[in-house]
Amino acid sequence: MTTKDGRRAPGTLEAEVMTILWAAGRPMSTAEVQSEIGGDLAYNTLQTILIRLHEKKAVERRRAGRGHVYWPTEDASTAAASQMRAALADRPDRHAVLQRFAASLDDADAEMLRRLLSDTRRSADT
Repeated sequence: MTTKDGRRAPGTLEAEVMTILWAAGRPMSTAEVQSEIGGDLAYNTLQTILIRLHEKKAVERRRAGRGHVYWPTEDASTAAASQMRAALADRPDRHAVLQRFAASLDDADAEMLRRLLSDTRRSADT
């Protein structure tokens, strides 16, 4: 997604980098991420993104030669669940947010959520 001036929307590049790291299933260097993203993004731009993700504790890193290799601290589904919890955190209107989210689900996702909640309740009762 780009803005009307042709720039990426905030957070889009971080999301692309995370998607690449999750798909790789192994630590990757900045150059490898750059190769996967394609286009004409500068190495330094991607290096900055990876450093920011490390500072946010979204990725770990270790030295490899003169640089680093990076890998996600969580899998994609765990990270998405964390984002969903964060969206609800300290919201005075949690009920309204959850209600709107539930109403936006298609029938298959709503049924899956019902089953998951039921399974979670059964597990808690045992």
